[in-house]
Amino acid sequence: MQAVIKKAGVLVEAIPYIHAFRQKLFVVKYGGSILENETVRKYVLEDIVFLSFVGIRIILVHGGGPHISARLAEAGKKSEFHEGIRVTDEETLKVVSEELDKLNKRIVAEIKKFKGDATGLKGEENIIHVQKKKASRDLGFVGTITSVDQEAIATHLKKGRIVVVSPMGVSVEKQPHNVNADEVASAIATSMKAEKLVALTDVQGVLREPGNSDTLISSMTIDQVNQLIASKIIQGGMIPKVSSCLEAVLGGVKKAHIVDARLQHALLLEIFTDRGVGTQILKE
Repeated sequence: MQAVIKKAGVLVEAIPYIHAFRQKLFVVKYGGSILENETVRKYVLEDIVFLSFVGIRIILVHGGGPHISARLAEAGKKSEFHEGIRVTDEETLKVVSEELDKLNKRIVAEIKKFKGDATGLKGEENIIHVQKKKASRDLGFVGTITSVDQEAIATHLKKGRIVVVSPMGVSVEKQPHNVNADEVASAIATSMKAEKLVALTDVQGVLREPGNSDTLISSMTIDQVNQLIASKIIQGGMIPKVSSCLEAVLGGVKKAHIVDARLQHALLLEIFTDRGVGTQILKE
């Protein structure tokens, strides 16, 4: 009986958050190795469907790096990266497009299996407008986002659908480009004035002492984030995650969150409980 009462208490705790976030927009970025784990993916998509059922509008931006690298390896082609960005020649672009298309369709199908309503935007719909990314070397068909077709996305959201977006963009010359998924999520969240940007990852959040889960930082301001980067407490692979969150918050998104998707129903725990389970970043 105590377990049942505890469950009721969790639901009661969620009520003010459900009330506050109804009809608000959340952008969720989900990719990397956690996208391949079927158990984790099940809990993530169940959480997303639940958020949709209680009236929160959801845009899910997915990555697909490990799938793309595996497919290239099968073809005997080595994945090449420069400053953390996949160098994308014509052959690689074809693989990127095909793998992201398959992932997008699979995620949409799984959301529907959990009784959610979803639409997949895979790149050819020309939702993400880009120009060729400039770098210290030629990256090939890699894009920098210039704008987002907000109205096209909003059309699906108004119908109550979860919008699943592939990180592909199209230039004015109608040339498809590979785009970093974190950049896509941040750009969509900013342009559409989202309430929240949530980065689902395979780490607990920002730790004051790397490797020590007891030192999780639950909440940070932009100034505090910059101080932690300068002091190298935030470093390595956490920097691009935090940077995309900073861009979103600076661009008008109210809060950004970094959440460990490996924790069962982490998304619901972060959004609907007083304490949360990850790190939230806010302007001040």
